[in-house]
Amino acid sequence: MRQRVGQAGRYLAQGLRLMVGFPDFDTYREHMARTHPDQPAMTYEQFFRERQAARYGGADGRMSRCC
Repeated sequence: MRQRVGQAGRYLAQGLRLMVGFPDFDTYREHMARTHPDQPAMTYEQFFRERQAARYGGADGRMSRCC
């Protein structure tokens, strides 16, 4: 039971981070280790910049959305 509550808490925290746009670096690292062990993972700074660019626009700073 305690393990299920802990897992639910982790899912809730991950969902809240995604809602406010805060990327989950730990989940990314786990994914890279599990599915792409032959590729190097980004550092936290690289990951954060890449997620910001994906959300707000490319390296040129322009927004890619209509609104």
